[in-house]
Amino acid sequence: MADQQEEEDLKMALRMSMQNSPPEPKRSKPRDTAILPATTTPEDSRQLQRELMAAAAEKRMLAAAKAAPPSSSQSKNERSGDFEMKEAEKKAKEVNLGNELSDKEAHQLFAMVFGTGVSKDILAQWSNQGIRFSPDPETSMGLVQHEGGPCGVLATIQAFVLKHLLFFPDELGKVAANMPQNLNSRRSKSQYVASNNFSAFTEDAKARALVKSMSEMLFLCGNNKRAVIATLSVISHGIEGSEGSSKDVIIAQALEGLSIESASDLQKVLRVDRYTSPTSAFKRLEAMIPIFQSRMGALLFLISALLSRGLDCVQADRDDPSQPLVTAPFGHASQEIVNLLLCGQAVPNVFDGRMDLGGGMFLKGISTSVEVGFLTLLESLNFCKVGQNLKCPKWPIWVVGSESHYTVLFALDTAVQDENELEERESQIRKAFDAQDQSGGGGFISVEAFHQVLRETSIRLPSEKLDSLCNSGFIVWSEFWQVILDLDKNLGGLKDSTGQMGRKIFDLYHFNGIAKSDLNGSQATTEGETPVQRPRLTKLRVSVPPRWTPEEFMADATVAPGNAGSESSQKDAEVAKPEQPPQHAPLADCIRTRWPRAVCNWIGDPPSIV
Repeated sequence: MADQQEEEDLKMALRMSMQNSPPEPKRSKPRDTAILPATTTPEDSRQLQRELMAAAAEKRMLAAAKAAPPSSSQSKNERSGDFEMKEAEKKAKEVNLGNELSDKEAHQLFAMVFGTGVSKDILAQWSNQGIRFSPDPETSMGLVQHEGGPCGVLATIQAFVLKHLLFFPDELGKVAANMPQNLNSRRSKSQYVASNNFSAFTEDAKARALVKSMSEMLFLCGNNKRAVIATLSVISHGIEGSEGSSKDVIIAQALEGLSIESASDLQKVLRVDRYTSPTSAFKRLEAMIPIFQSRMGALLFLISALLSRGLDCVQADRDDPSQPLVTAPFGHASQEIVNLLLCGQAVPNVFDGRMDLGGGMFLKGISTSVEVGFLTLLESLNFCKVGQNLKCPKWPIWVVGSESHYTVLFALDTAVQDENELEERESQIRKAFDAQDQSGGGGFISVEAFHQVLRETSIRLPSEKLDSLCNSGFIVWSEFWQVILDLDKNLGGLKDSTGQMGRKIFDLYHFNGIAKSDLNGSQATTEGETPVQRPRLTKLRVSVPPRWTPEEFMADATVAPGNAGSESSQKDAEVAKPEQPPQHAPLADCIRTRWPRAVCNWIGDPPSIV
């Protein structure tokens, strides 16, 4: 109605101006029709209509312009206000608070990790372990552990960190645009020896090695396609833009009083982000590293790995998905957690491939080669058999498992994994034998499987030896191996008349991240020596004898002066024998599962794997 009256007013104004008479007072109601003066000719009437229509159109255009968004002719203040608003929106998007898990996902995750009826002590262990480097100069390249449960997570991260620090030091300063390729990257087959100056690593280099390792491991769990990063809502937004020690203060204040005792507690504070770009994931981890250094760090990284793999995929990997991944009663990380972080699959076994139990049932093992490997004391006790995939990783770094703890063993020289003629042949035969072993690493196979091994390895046994081995209905590895050692090379055996094949001497380092009293590093005080609480780093000299039994080796180690002979024979004897009597510790038993017949020596306290 208002628009109609405005048009009538316009018509009247135009008509009055054309009559050269004063305007008529405004009416309270619109006219029904426009009254034209009697003297108006038809031509004038048509002209007036055209002008009225043009004026009305112009008025509508002006009204539309007023209703439209501000044009480029806005004032400077208006443009500045809009810019500030857009910047604020952009910053709000950059402060990524992540997404909540659904109620179902949170309960599935909590039950998968801790099960039902988990004790408060176990929850406290996993809620009070950060991913931090040791402040001790001698062990500053290592992650320090204060709680007894999450060692499986820390040790595997430590192994990957050492890979980057030792063998890719020049890559630490580069943008992580091609990180998944690191999974398959290897230096040339030529020997590479890393530096043993561990205290020379800068804080920045260690931090970048940690971020690269975490990103690599998460993408490994995500099949090199995705990575999920879990953080906490109570602090993830508070550290954006903070620097230095202020981040630690903010995090400590935010975590004060926070406890995770149920799936509901976890859902309230957990936030997750999914990434398909390694560069984006690297930058997010780099920004959130203070959170992973906090007391919740180890648990958050485990959750990140599980979500990267996918909860349903994790359960499918396992042989018994009804059991929690964190084992009772001490809260240790299960082998499934360690395998997930090492190879990207939460399988429970350490042998290669899978074992057919018949009836469509299988036990799952390690299906592919790995960057860093695994050794266990349980193999030396004949409880399991570690396959070649974990035993011979791409880099000379191994997570070492005992009954209750995980530590790390590593070498600086890649040549420790090089095989000579004898070792290559041994590996070939052992791999063929293990492929037929359906006993779970028990070391025996059927007669039919034994004949398959002989065909694959081109071993031609004399009939009497073949009958002797097959007489019991199954073949034991130790008996088979002794026959191979006495079998001539032309028959596929390994008989060595010189006794020098397989001789090796090299150094290994063992790192135990749990802070313990170190008497070697004790500090002098007025009241005596006070042991230092710090991780342990031990250097070992490993000697692999040329003979095939330790007894033969030790018998040959002592060379009578009258039999010294030539200079070359003296040098051979000097290299072959150990520099000092062999020492024993459970770690030496683990090392012998990788290098049979090896003997070890070290200075100071024996290395501890507990």
